[in-house]
Amino acid sequence: MAELDTSGGGHKKGPGVKKGKKLSTRIDLTPMVDLGFLLITFFMFTTTLAKPKTMEINMPYKDPNMKEEEQNKIKESVALTVLLSKNHKLYYYEGMATDPTKPPDLHGTTFAAKDGIRDEIIKKKKEVDAMKASGALGPKDAMTVLIKPDTTSTYSDLVNMLDEMNINDIRVYAIIDITDVDQNFIHETEVANGIK
Repeated sequence: MAELDTSGGGHKKGPGVKKGKKLSTRIDLTPMVDLGFLLITFFMFTTTLAKPKTMEINMPYKDPNMKEEEQNKIKESVALTVLLSKNHKLYYYEGMATDPTKPPDLHGTTFAAKDGIRDEIIKKKKEVDAMKASGALGPKDAMTVLIKPDTTSTYSDLVNMLDEMNINDIRVYAIIDITDVDQNFIHETEVANGIK
């Protein structure tokens, strides 16, 4: 049993001074040793349980016979392009509008609950599912949304659009820099509709 002796030596303070009786204090340190071992055991046990967690990433199959451009190519029939513009206004068209001489059929909408972008995404998703069911598209072809924020759009519009992807369970989407051709499409549509 461990003990601590704190008895002090006597000092004489002069004649006639009565020396008080000092008692020796004994402190039993055995429970402190037990507590120390319990703490060491606890920390050793919890550190073995706290292992770093990693997320497993499943990479898509890469066909060695297929070229890089062909692997990442999106079919026009499954693509929906959404252009984010100023004043929380959205413009969308089907396909990717790769030919600048043939402007797409550009439609304007908002994030409204009724007749907003969500309704258009649901409609396009149903069209793609119908094409898959008829055999016009393969099983790997999925609806793809291309999000192109304009320089006048806000960060909240982009966040709202990403929320729409999550709500509608759109698994394939991309945020792409807007092109000059797309900006011209927006400008021409706004001029035609009298929007400043």
